[in-house]
Amino acid sequence: MEHHADLVVLGAGQSGLATAALAPRHGFARTLVLEAAEQAGGSWPHYYDSLTLFSPARYSSLPGMRFPGDGDRYPARDEVVDYLRAYARRLDADIHTSTTVTSMLPRDGAWVVRAHDGSRFTAPAVVAATGAFRGPYTPAVPGHEEFAGQSLHAADYRAPDPFTGERVVVVGGGNSAVQIAAELGAVAETTLATRRPIGWLKQRPLGRDVHWWFQHTGFDIAPLSRLLERMPVSVLDDGHYRTALDTHGVERREMFTRLTPDGVVWADGAEESVDAIVWATGYRRTFPYLDGSGALDLDGRPRHHGGIATIAGLGFVGIEFQRSFSSNTLRGVGRDAAHVLSRLGRSR
Repeated sequence: MEHHADLVVLGAGQSGLATAALAPRHGFARTLVLEAAEQAGGSWPHYYDSLTLFSPARYSSLPGMRFPGDGDRYPARDEVVDYLRAYARRLDADIHTSTTVTSMLPRDGAWVVRAHDGSRFTAPAVVAATGAFRGPYTPAVPGHEEFAGQSLHAADYRAPDPFTGERVVVVGGGNSAVQIAAELGAVAETTLATRRPIGWLKQRPLGRDVHWWFQHTGFDIAPLSRLLERMPVSVLDDGHYRTALDTHGVERREMFTRLTPDGVVWADGAEESVDAIVWATGYRRTFPYLDGSGALDLDGRPRHHGGIATIAGLGFVGIEFQRSFSSNTLRGVGRDAAHVLSRLGRSR
């Protein structure tokens, strides 16, 4: 079956939905959204159960629809999923779920997008908004293949109960690592392994949420993408997570140097038996459906400037630090989507 549209958007997560919502304003009369999952929501339904936003609800909205409830609260994962699915139902766009894109190639001034079921979609413009969470990253640590315990990425972690009474090491120094270590500490002997000390950032400096400061100083939208990519990771906390780590005896240790069949070898040479390792080590951008299109460099990274691909008719939304600090966030993807759509609309 073949479908034609003015714009095809890949992904029905926050980035794809924001793009589809803004498309009519930029001259795209018919938009198709292709989503691999059975429902809209992107990666959010797959995050761990207790995930809570570090941005208040008032700073967590997509274009045209306020995040419901008290604006000063910090929404939970399931609230975000519900919000995104409600947002999708309001869109003036056709959303094709259970549609996995396998390839995408430019042809005769248009893009030909093929799905796993043989469906074909064509459009003069395409926005790849499949996000940065398709490729969980686990660093290559010596002995990894020898380790006989449980080794899982944060993408596969859901809740602490299965680890009750075990010895667990959480690897990573970001928000997710700290959240996971804090809740695991209540049921398991837990250590947080990082390459450098955790950089704590106050959630509410001088009585205002840090996102208020980001907005009112202009930092949130400053074009500092290259600088931001090199900034050390910081953990936003109102004191809750530091207290939880201390209460449950979760210590931070220098990253281990290797794995053994039974556990880890710490930086000081001490060996310790470990039951499980949770790798909260981030994700790598991956766009397998763009292989052979000319849109990726030799390392598989998109060739783009602020989301505008170096190949005509293609844009990206949802890349971390794509244009600013708030890129790839609920509050920031709309700005990036508008920028990309305006450029794609002009080039048609």
